[in-house]
Amino acid sequence: MMTTISAPRTRGAGPGRRTSRGNWELYGWVFMRASGVVLLVLIFGHLFVNLVAGDGISAIDFGFVAGKWASPFWQVWDLLMLWLAMIHGTNGVRTIINDYAERDGTRMVLKLALYVSFVVVVVLGTLVIFTFDPCPPNSPADLLPSFCTA
Repeated sequence: MMTTISAPRTRGAGPGRRTSRGNWELYGWVFMRASGVVLLVLIFGHLFVNLVAGDGISAIDFGFVAGKWASPFWQVWDLLMLWLAMIHGTNGVRTIINDYAERDGTRMVLKLALYVSFVVVVVLGTLVIFTFDPCPPNSPADLLPSFCTA
C-alpha cells in the first residue's frame, strides 16, 4: 500500500473548505516580489558606495558611518533598507512557519517569537539611525573621535 503525503499548503484543505486569510497571501506574494527588486537596488547601491566608490573596505570606520548618517538621504536609504529587509524576511519566515509547523500551539509560539524579534530589531535600528550622534555634547574631549570639534 502506497501512502501519499500532501503538500504543506494543502494540509487540512478540502473541497468546499474556505480559509479566513482572504487576500493577505496574495498581498504577501506581491510584496515579496516588489520588495525583492527594491532591496536589490538598495543593497547594491549601499555596497557600491561603501566598497567601490571610496577607498574600499579600509575606509569604513566610525567616521565614515558618522559622515554618511549626517545626511538625511543616507538615513532614509538605510532606514528603507532596514525596514524592507526585515519585513521581507519576516514575511518569508512566516510563510515557512505556516507551511511546516504542524501544531497550532507551535505555530503560534514561533510566530510570536518572530514578530517580537521583528519589532525589537526595527525599533532599535530606527532609533540608532535617527538618534546617532558621533559628537555628543558635554563629552570629555579625550573620548570623542578626532573629527569632533571640542
